[in-house]
Amino acid sequence: MSPKSGTPKKNLMLFAGRSHLELAEEVAKHLNVTITPQSAYDFANGEIFVRFEESVRGCDAFVIQSHCDPINKWIMEQLIMVDALKRASAKRITVIMPFYGYARQDKKHRGREPITARLIADMFKTAGADRIMTVDLHTAQIQGYFDGPVDHLLAQTLLADYVREAYPEENITVVSPDSGRVRLAEKWADQLGGCPVAFIHKTRDPHKPNEAVAKRVVGDVRNRLAVVIDDMVDTGGTISKAVEQLLNEGAKDVVIAATHGVLSGPARDRLANCGAREVVFTNTLPIPEEKRFPTLTVLSIAPLLARAIEQVFEDGSVTNLFNGNA
Repeated sequence: MSPKSGTPKKNLMLFAGRSHLELAEEVAKHLNVTITPQSAYDFANGEIFVRFEESVRGCDAFVIQSHCDPINKWIMEQLIMVDALKRASAKRITVIMPFYGYARQDKKHRGREPITARLIADMFKTAGADRIMTVDLHTAQIQGYFDGPVDHLLAQTLLADYVREAYPEENITVVSPDSGRVRLAEKWADQLGGCPVAFIHKTRDPHKPNEAVAKRVVGDVRNRLAVVIDDMVDTGGTISKAVEQLLNEGAKDVVIAATHGVLSGPARDRLANCGAREVVFTNTLPIPEEKRFPTLTVLSIAPLLARAIEQVFEDGSVTNLFNGNA
């Protein structure tokens, strides 16, 4: 008997968890696809149920979920979605987490501590994920925790282009909030045309999470627009103290530019009243109206995610989206 011939059909299907449907719908619009319908709800005891309403057999599945508050619930929902796709015979499953939950727990600071960022990668691999796509990891080595391809997308170009267009006449100094992100600040400086770089020397008590003390500014910020960059802003304590320190050092104005607006607890009030001229985030995480303030600007990451999804689906190069620097 001769084998049956035929051309395998590639079928892109987009699946969205419930944490940030606005971003998922925007990505779907850029891809010119619809989000696959599903039934998803919580049982009375908090257990999550997910069932897809269409056949997913043989599809190239992309599962998007933002890991926001309540973070454990949304991570679990995404894991359940991946498991459902694997058991329904999806051909390839790409997990899209614009914000990688638990990324700050990427190493042991003291004995008897977990490395939870690795645990997250292991759970998604066990659930059936073939690939992970994420934006601006807290530390790049987290890519090595997942036993498979990881597309580490960079929001730097989106944020830097906005700053350059919004402040074309300003003398800019790119400021790293600590010595660990000076390398990133140098990349920002190159993209902004070779402007100076500074960083804030600070100390942090390992026994007190989300607390840091800004000590002094290393670099020239006097009479210049200081652009403070970071991957995330959680409670806003560190970044608001950095703004205060920069203004005390003679900075003309301060702009905060970060990828992930976690904005826990008092973050809104701190950022609104810290003295920054503008605060710029992307929408990797939902920022509801009650957390917004007049000087806040939110840029959409959806076009970047859509282009990356297209490259993965077409077996193209994701690295080319960043001029080979990803």
